[in-house]
Amino acid sequence: MKIYDQTELDFKDVLVKPKRSFINSRSEVEVTREYKFKWCPRRIVGTGIISANMATVGTFQVAKHMMQNKMFCCLHKHYEIDDLIKFITENDCRDYVFLSMGLRDEDYKKIETILTEYPDKCRNICIDVPNAYIPRVKELVIKMREKFPDILLMVGNAVTAELVEDLILSGADIVKCGIGSGSACITRRITGVGRPQLSTIFECADTAHGIGGMICSDGGVVYVGDICKAFGAGADFVMMGGFYAGCPEAAGDIIEKKFITGQIDEKTGERVIETKRFKVFYGMSSEYAQNKHYHGMPKYRASEGRVVEVPLRDPIDKMNQDILGGLRSYMTYIGARRLKDVSKCTTFYRVNTQLNTVFGE
Repeated sequence: MKIYDQTELDFKDVLVKPKRSFINSRSEVEVTREYKFKWCPRRIVGTGIISANMATVGTFQVAKHMMQNKMFCCLHKHYEIDDLIKFITENDCRDYVFLSMGLRDEDYKKIETILTEYPDKCRNICIDVPNAYIPRVKELVIKMREKFPDILLMVGNAVTAELVEDLILSGADIVKCGIGSGSACITRRITGVGRPQLSTIFECADTAHGIGGMICSDGGVVYVGDICKAFGAGADFVMMGGFYAGCPEAAGDIIEKKFITGQIDEKTGERVIETKRFKVFYGMSSEYAQNKHYHGMPKYRASEGRVVEVPLRDPIDKMNQDILGGLRSYMTYIGARRLKDVSKCTTFYRVNTQLNTVFGE
């Protein structure tokens, strides 16, 4: 048994120090960057925001909106191959869409067929496994890199420098980092395993960049400011699921609920009843997801995800506008003209409180 004594930090534990700047307007900063990868020979210009490969947000509809802003979408791995082929042949998916796969043989065969038969359509692959510490993940990374040397390969999830280094040297371009930090994830409650997201980014980004690789921060985003903090800590990409789950364009059933308010109707003298709309969002390790996509929960597993009802939010284009607007403002506060320079310009304060919640969050 060993205990690490250093303080581990999450997004809520810090604020960013403003600095003297020569930037006069948010319009002067560049929120895209050119991504150059360790193994993949392509270069991509984009803003490193990714919608997660969860069933309700890693969808074709969401992908179309993300691509319009040079953002990324990681499609969920439950699409049938014919549907994937139809989408990638009818849309320009080469740069901004990732195809997801797990460790199942049928996943590999599906991705292998697409990469072989449609070589110019979509060559961004995400190997998505909650626990990337098992040997089969590294073995699959090596196999994919050897068979398809030109693909852009992202793999996860990890939270420590040792595994990030191992996966990148084995053939990964990007390591997805975060365990238990997602809004629909209860891994920490069920297993006790995890690490605060900001400290995860600090360590994993430093290691990845030292050997020419990159990381994607996966999970923990509550506010747009958390996206800024993730980039400031060194993340090259920031992935979000629950943040987009309430958008009208996201998949998921819409539920209407009625609430009795504290207001009184002047005509009837009765309390006003308000109707609110929600969307169903679920973790991909939940029993709900296992029943929906895998014909039931295996007896050797416990549910590590929750099913939640997310209030219906703004359209995804409006949310992306808010994200990019917040990122531009952040960059002017710290004097970073380019997205790539953000981590060099960021200094964090450790804090006990980050928000004034007198009138809500």
